[in-house]
Amino acid sequence: MMSIPGHSRTSEGQASAAQPSGADRPLAGKTPAGARKIRLRLFTKYVALFVAVVAVALLSNGIFEVIFYYREHKAALIRIQHEQAEAAAAKIGQFVKEIESQLGWTTQLPWSAGSLDNRRFDALRLLRQVPAITELAQVDSQGKERLRVSRLAMDSIESGLDLSKEPKFTEAVANKVYYGPVYFRRESEPYMTLSLAGSRKDAGVSIAEVNLKLIWDVVSQIKVGERGLAYVVGPQGRLIAHPDISLVLRNTDMSKLPQVQAAVAGGGAQVSDSLQGLPNIQGQEVLTASAPIQPLRWTMFVELPAQEAYASLYAALRRLAIVLLAASIFAVLAGIFLARRMVGPIQALRAGAERIGGGDFAQRISIKTGDELEGLADQFNDMGARLQESYADLEKKVEQRTRELSQSLDELRTAQDRLVQTEKLASLGQLTADIAHEIKNPLNFVNNFSSLSIELIDELNDVLKPVPIDGKVREEIDELAHMLKGNLEKVVQHGKRADSIVKNMLLHSREGAGEHRPADINALVEESLNLAYHGARAERPGFNITLKRDLDAGAGMIDVFPQEITRVFLNLISNGFYAATKRKEVADGEFEPMLSAATKNLGSGVEIRIRDNGTGIPSDVKEKIFNPFFTTKPAGEGTGLGLSMSHDIVVKQHGGRIEVVSEPGSFTEFIITLPRSGAVRADAGGRN
Repeated sequence: MMSIPGHSRTSEGQASAAQPSGADRPLAGKTPAGARKIRLRLFTKYVALFVAVVAVALLSNGIFEVIFYYREHKAALIRIQHEQAEAAAAKIGQFVKEIESQLGWTTQLPWSAGSLDNRRFDALRLLRQVPAITELAQVDSQGKERLRVSRLAMDSIESGLDLSKEPKFTEAVANKVYYGPVYFRRESEPYMTLSLAGSRKDAGVSIAEVNLKLIWDVVSQIKVGERGLAYVVGPQGRLIAHPDISLVLRNTDMSKLPQVQAAVAGGGAQVSDSLQGLPNIQGQEVLTASAPIQPLRWTMFVELPAQEAYASLYAALRRLAIVLLAASIFAVLAGIFLARRMVGPIQALRAGAERIGGGDFAQRISIKTGDELEGLADQFNDMGARLQESYADLEKKVEQRTRELSQSLDELRTAQDRLVQTEKLASLGQLTADIAHEIKNPLNFVNNFSSLSIELIDELNDVLKPVPIDGKVREEIDELAHMLKGNLEKVVQHGKRADSIVKNMLLHSREGAGEHRPADINALVEESLNLAYHGARAERPGFNITLKRDLDAGAGMIDVFPQEITRVFLNLISNGFYAATKRKEVADGEFEPMLSAATKNLGSGVEIRIRDNGTGIPSDVKEKIFNPFFTTKPAGEGTGLGLSMSHDIVVKQHGGRIEVVSEPGSFTEFIITLPRSGAVRADAGGRN
């Protein structure tokens, strides 16, 4: 190792705690020759490190290339599958349209024109021209079958069979064409009923039974890779065509597959990327594409095993893994080399820094490495000197800052308490929303199936009426059916009650308050009165109440969330209607239900009073009316969330107050005070 002028010759990494002399330090503003050697030596170190970084960058680039290749490869495969699905769907749709076109000329003439022999000759000719049609029936405009020719049965003329109530006649008359569901004849081949109504008066309807074996041929000809396949699914998710005929003959239900559910629900739309790589009916992970078959509401699916699709990608990943392993070994070796070269001086710097950090500002570090680490040691020494000089000033500043922090700490604790309370309310709202969402689905199931069971009981009673049954047995059946129906009606009643509670829970916990803007408070009160009154009249035709208004013209505009404040007014007005109506039910005929609404300008705010002459609120109840789920209404008439939500909207969202004054048997008055600019904006994190 070359010696550096002005320094004793030491091995690299050697550190000393001795104080360096002033002669060993270069003069300020001058660059000695040794400094260039120092920069050159450190440059070499950084070059080695840079090489390692570049190697990592190249490896990262390889990883990104693989990721992009995966995405492009997957998109290309799905695109090809989609094109194949669309082509097959178009071919099947064209097959059906051609049959429909061939069938159309049989419905051109009314039944008054031509003879049955001529129509039979035309029908036989159609069977020869269109092999897919196995049976053709012609029905007059009254729904009576006049002619039937078939490949599989005896021909029939003037059978008089009444088809006027069947969908293949009624739907064809209404829509000009009818496509029936797929069925299997003797569990061998798929068939479909196609009905076509004539455009002229009394032309009747032609009904054809169509063999769909062509669809099997189309599906079997589609090749995707080595193990890819195609299949057709009906509107209910039932398998119509598949290379494995046994699955079709078993009437396999494909509706449980997520990709089938998404495509059928979307009218045959392309399966989204999020549903790619899911298992098929055999449990094999596949890539799937779909296309609608018009106008049958069928869906064509083309799928390719994911293992086959990603075979080339897996090979690239294996190559990348080998490269990554080699790069990792190189990086480890380079790191060990550099660490050994730098650990000695760094340890000396660490020891000196710890002593300086411990308060020994007289400590000085001496390092003879010939690079920037030596310069860093000099900087530490200068820093120690400056720290020693400023320590006295620092103590004074610490005392001053301590006093300031003590005051700030008190303010912080107050703000923290408010923040904790806000977070508790937010967590409670989120928990309420999660519970409500989880309950809603099974609740809908209970309500729907209870209503359906009631209808089924009625249908069962209708079916049993003509059946000869012993009188005593019939009485027992009627009694049991009546009890079962009554129980189901109670289930429906309480289910609707629970559904109402869930909806109010969701409303109580929802975030966002709509538009925040200045609004005319008198207009909001007037609008709420009209909405509540007409809503009550629509719900109860005999409802009537006297409305009084005392709106201060000086109330003017106020900064609010109009939608939320209107909810509060509607809730209070509706409660007033309810209380006044309940008092009228128990009072004599001279009692007149009444509700008044008044506003008052308070300068910096507005006061709103809503008063009714109803039953009033007892003092023990008045303390609980703003608690969630507390209500005095009978079961099924209230959820106990209305006043709770009103309190949150007024107090938490708008920074106002809501009070209640009541005298049992006389009146109830709610007093709302709103500041003119006290609403918490949604973009500022407000929550209602």
